[in-house]
Amino acid sequence: MGIFICLVVLILSYSIIPTYYFKSKFKTFNKDKIKDKYMCLTFDDGPDEKYTEQLLNLLERYNIKATFFTVATFAENNPNIIKRMKEEGHTIGLHSLEHKNGLITSPIYTDKDFKGSLDIMKNLNMRVKFFRPPWGHINLRTLSNLKKYNLKLVLWDVIIGDWKGDITSDEIANRLLKESRNKSIICLHDGRGENEAPLRTIQALEKTLPIWLREGYKFVKVEELYE
Repeated sequence: MGIFICLVVLILSYSIIPTYYFKSKFKTFNKDKIKDKYMCLTFDDGPDEKYTEQLLNLLERYNIKATFFTVATFAENNPNIIKRMKEEGHTIGLHSLEHKNGLITSPIYTDKDFKGSLDIMKNLNMRVKFFRPPWGHINLRTLSNLKKYNLKLVLWDVIIGDWKGDITSDEIANRLLKESRNKSIICLHDGRGENEAPLRTIQALEKTLPIWLREGYKFVKVEELYE
């Protein structure tokens, strides 16, 4: 029993408490630096060779800039997409090396994750400033690496499960319109997901972007909120 209690305490202090502390802290993040009516569109789990360029085409059509939290191994396999993101003025952040869950990754793996990810991004001529952990889960070693590499942790206000295989584009659009508001940081996905989920996300944005623009929203990048 004593060993079990020690194990529980170790897990709680290593990953669960830090994760929920920073999720709670993010709720008080000051987003009033920009006085205009705005939203911040962010996309995780890409780049994807099939979907990300379709998304970029849509954003280009409306002259909207977004923030992409990329999985480093996916970025390494799609350098031309990373180059296009950069050339078109989007912010590129980091979303881990291989999309492993920070609740259960060891200190050794976490160090490897950050170093490997940043080496890849450096080889792609990208200086990364922002980090979003998969599922928003971190551990104590995550925090030490954020400090070591001078990365800012970025979470979200709105996340609607657009990666799920059974959610329709209409459901995504309706939830975006219902749950997003002024100063929302919206987490969507341009990669991974089930049953072509990123395609339904793009289809949903084709419906919501014109509505938001008519309502007077501007779209900002993460760096405009944090720097």
